[in-house]
Amino acid sequence: MPFPRAAGILLHPTSLPSRGGIGDFGPAAYQFVDSLAAARQGLWQVLPLGPLGYGNSPYSSTSAFAGNPLLISLERLVSHGWIDAAKVSGAASTSSTVSSESSAVEYDRVFAAKLPLLFEAGRSFITSTPDGARQRFEKFCRENAWWLDDFVLFDALRAQRKLASWHEWPAELAHREPGALRLARKELAVDLKIRSALQFAFFEQWQALRRYCSQRSIRIVGDVAIFVNYDSADVWMHRELFRLNEDLEPEVVSGVPPDFFSKTGQRWGNPLYRWDVMKTEGYKWWVERMGWATRNCDYIRLDHFRGYDQFWEIPAGDPTAINGRWVDGPRDDLFHKLREALGGLPFFAEDLGYITPSVNALRDRLQIPGVAVLQFGFGDEGAHMYLPHRAGGKIIYTGTHDNDTTVGWFNSGAADYERRNAEAYLGRCDDGIHWAFVRAAQTSPAEFALIPLQDVLGLGSEARMNTPSRDKGNWRWRFAPGQFTAELAGKLAHLAEVADRLPQPLPVLADEEFAA
Repeated sequence: MPFPRAAGILLHPTSLPSRGGIGDFGPAAYQFVDSLAAARQGLWQVLPLGPLGYGNSPYSSTSAFAGNPLLISLERLVSHGWIDAAKVSGAASTSSTVSSESSAVEYDRVFAAKLPLLFEAGRSFITSTPDGARQRFEKFCRENAWWLDDFVLFDALRAQRKLASWHEWPAELAHREPGALRLARKELAVDLKIRSALQFAFFEQWQALRRYCSQRSIRIVGDVAIFVNYDSADVWMHRELFRLNEDLEPEVVSGVPPDFFSKTGQRWGNPLYRWDVMKTEGYKWWVERMGWATRNCDYIRLDHFRGYDQFWEIPAGDPTAINGRWVDGPRDDLFHKLREALGGLPFFAEDLGYITPSVNALRDRLQIPGVAVLQFGFGDEGAHMYLPHRAGGKIIYTGTHDNDTTVGWFNSGAADYERRNAEAYLGRCDDGIHWAFVRAAQTSPAEFALIPLQDVLGLGSEARMNTPSRDKGNWRWRFAPGQFTAELAGKLAHLAEVADRLPQPLPVLADEEFAA
């Protein structure tokens, strides 16, 4: 489907300067949207929004459908009567981490401080729900029972066993024996209802924020990882769709071969799909997954698009990705089913790295735009495909969540010849290399120009979001209140106007009385 010419900012909600030690859907999110509107930006790109799994990575979630409860705003729960303001304020005043609005996310401390308050709010909600909110909650549970019921059971059982992976649970639960599941649902009935209430709160708050965006002509760009986490409700619920052995452990796992980021490749460890089984079922799980994604976002970035053409299959027992092999993916079949079900494909493809003619041909047949990253464009002649003058029909970035910031890259990550090439291409820039990159992206022929907020702010390597293959210390960066200034917004707005990237009006989402 054709994309409008637009500009936007890449910022995951955890990076917002919210109270509680982590960004969420509260006041800071609305202030950020106001800044986007002032900057005449028509897009806000986020990373996957699911519950966090291994390494606190948004790409390693415990569900392809559920929301991350840490993104729920306690302040909004207070305003809707879910929890007393004094309890939230009291918790904030007793912890420097909880009260900080700009410090890096300390996930262990945030989980310990925020989750008990969320569960207290959920318990209060289910025991004293006003009639209007109860009706909305019951409707949410009915309409989403197809994923919600099993997810909250998985989540409760996992918590009960101190986050042990589902394949380590008692055999009757790991194998989903009906009698064992009925007993668990009965014993955990109150806990399941609380967890359902928190999912209700997440999606109520997200849709309220989306409506606020739509009123300001801002569209949401979501992100769907190709694979799902082994320790997830999806694998536990649909074991027949994954390459598992008799002991319910992966036979083979995902990753990528040795490349620029790692000499031994990247062993992601996700179980691989039984694409043949999925095909016989009409790709039902994928239709549900992408249908849910498009109901919650306006456009979708398809992470690791190459895997739909061919994916890197690694023996599960190997510690690195070196001994993997390329195996054919579903290719056109999957996307034809998705187009039939969704009425279109509002997708673009993350097609970075070593991309074969077959991958390009698949993307072209599907008429899905690829991406260009400016930081990759200043190497040898083959890297020039990422430069702005060759970005027609693509989505262009200065950098991504996996890259250093532009300032960090230029100062310490780029080779001397890359810096010389960048200066030759971009010319003199008195307000910093990051603004040279931003201007080059915005004035390019690309359909979307998406800029990480770190590059708008001109931050260095200390603001990097993720370093691939590093197990700890990722996904922690947050910006400070007031850092996205009116001056910066005005600068972006002027550039959007000159580059013909002003937001286009869009239908405002339905006016609903949100209960959370």
